[in-house]
Amino acid sequence: MTNPRPSGARILSSGVVVVLWNRDHYDYLLLRAYNYWDFPKGMVEVAESPLQAAVREVEEETALTQLRFRWGDIYRETHPYNQGRKVARYYIAESISAAVKLMPNPELGRPEHNEYRWVNRTEAWNLLTPRVRAILEWANSVTTRSGRRR
Repeated sequence: MTNPRPSGARILSSGVVVVLWNRDHYDYLLLRAYNYWDFPKGMVEVAESPLQAAVREVEEETALTQLRFRWGDIYRETHPYNQGRKVARYYIAESISAAVKLMPNPELGRPEHNEYRWVNRTEAWNLLTPRVRAILEWANSVTTRSGRRR
């Protein structure tokens, strides 16, 4: 159940830019719903922090657990969308596994997404909308600047 909000209040959705080390660079996990690609995300529920919601959404949508928040709890938000009513907040985490399983949504009786892909930065750029490309560029700058530590 999502937060009840007064009419006109901005809706916050929260997600994770999930990265996976691939030899010499990070790949990004993208999910496709219809023709739209995005990082895993969903609505923040009552009594849940945005970070808790982001972790829950990744697990519910992909079955990935044990995310490593190597860059802490930093986040970036999109510009408002959906007629200015919605904002998406993204954190960055490294997955220790590439084994994604598109999980059924109990309310829909099917997965929310039609497909997933692990892609490099260029491939992600080509699949994402401009609003989400800004998140990709931010995540890429954070992960590139820090390098990979084991």
